[in-house]
Amino acid sequence: MRLPTFLARAGLLGTLTASLIGPIAPAFAQPAFPAQKPITLVVPFAPGGGNDLLARVIAPKMSQTLGQTILVDNKPGAGGNLGADLVAHAAPDGYTLVIASSQVTMNPFLGMKVPFRIERDFEPVGRIASVPIILVANNDQPFKTLKEFIDYSRQNPGKLSYSSPGNGTPQHLAGEVFAKLNKTELLHVPYKGTGPSITDLIGGQVQISFATYASAAQHVQAGKLRALGIAGAKRSTLMPQLPTFAEAGLKGYEADLWYSLLAPAKTPRPVVDKINAALVAALKSPEVAEQLTKQGFESQPSTPDELKAYIAQELARWEKVINDNGIKVSL
Repeated sequence: MRLPTFLARAGLLGTLTASLIGPIAPAFAQPAFPAQKPITLVVPFAPGGGNDLLARVIAPKMSQTLGQTILVDNKPGAGGNLGADLVAHAAPDGYTLVIASSQVTMNPFLGMKVPFRIERDFEPVGRIASVPIILVANNDQPFKTLKEFIDYSRQNPGKLSYSSPGNGTPQHLAGEVFAKLNKTELLHVPYKGTGPSITDLIGGQVQISFATYASAAQHVQAGKLRALGIAGAKRSTLMPQLPTFAEAGLKGYEADLWYSLLAPAKTPRPVVDKINAALVAALKSPEVAEQLTKQGFESQPSTPDELKAYIAQELARWEKVINDNGIKVSL
């Protein structure tokens, strides 16, 4: 039985339409990440600090792997919260990322206003590296060893000032924890970034600083600063001559600094995995590894899930340390 002419023509028109739409439809699909636009890597501190150094080391290599430009954008302020919050509220498409330091697991318990929750508002991408925090002093100070500094600070409460890259930073917290454990007082002088905090230490405007190895080592090696000790559980291979605070008689003192790459929450997992693969490839490349070692970093690549578990562990650790020592920070 033959179909009526108009039905046959309608069927033919439908077939032709389907055949035309079929190949055209994929052209309207979203382009594969990261083909759309450059990626912005936010550094929530001024140039010169650990976050900034890492960003500028890994960005070129990640850019090669991803086939897309990565722009490093410094957004300092509020102890790193400003830049991190910008990323927390960015579109979850993989084109806006942040290099976060371990302070994101400290800030929630310091009494400051934190406009985001690390475990709710970000997708972990991967760990990057860690760096030891060392105690450095202006060369004019009377203490020459870590033990002498511990004794001097205890005998002279409130007479020593220390610099940090800003309120709520790990370097700031390192000083607060030390003062509490050593039963003394230190005057905290916050700066807008690592660079100016070290510059004023060299100039004598402040006496000491709990600084990252990456920011202070070159000045120690040049004889402009005096390194006294390391705020870690064990000595560093980078400066094996430096004793830990425990070795100098201050038990239980440990303040380390690690860095990670985060994306806004709800960033698709395939996008997160692609960025993670580029990060791991960068960290494992000989040229990046060499640059990190020279600047005092220990490479620590991880999966997104490993970083998520580590963040949860660090949140629990710092909540206890901060609450047990009654440490509060105002911004």
